[in-house]
Amino acid sequence: MRNTKWFVVAVFLLMLASATPAQKTPTAERQPIREILNIWVTKTEQLVVPAAEAMPESKYSFAPSNGEFKGVRTFAEQVKHLAAANYQLGAGVLGEEPPAGTSDETAPDSIRSKAEIIEYLKGSFACLHRAAASIDEKNANEPQKLKGDKTRLWLLIDALVHSSNHYGQIVEYLRMNGIVPPASR
Repeated sequence: MRNTKWFVVAVFLLMLASATPAQKTPTAERQPIREILNIWVTKTEQLVVPAAEAMPESKYSFAPSNGEFKGVRTFAEQVKHLAAANYQLGAGVLGEEPPAGTSDETAPDSIRSKAEIIEYLKGSFACLHRAAASIDEKNANEPQKLKGDKTRLWLLIDALVHSSNHYGQIVEYLRMNGIVPPASR
């Protein structure tokens, strides 16, 4: 699992490097890192939010049970976990505290209905957009003391990789319920 995460980070960094030309040419302006990061936050958000919205509220309590699935998160818990991690990592980039009740990649217990969960999820991506906008070439590799000396860039990439991991699980839960994920339609 750890090796997969670092492989995804390496691929992301290669894509980031290839998206920003090494030399400025008269015909092409160098795209700031914050714009590239914001594009990746947007792309991830455009996968995750519609997938979370696609599951009917009556199925938000669904958790796989046929096979080796003892103790896995429900669909609602998957979405809340993803969002809580977004908030925590985005807050780390910004040097802020995540929303009250968000701890250990767990959302507040008060967030229960599908509407509340979707609102929390969208808010977590708004936090990541603010985090991406705060990163520039000068501060991208600044360690964030509150996050074990991880850099701003590392924290944002971690949020995107983590979201992508849980998006895959969300897709599986949708398909187990006969729902084609919006990105696959």
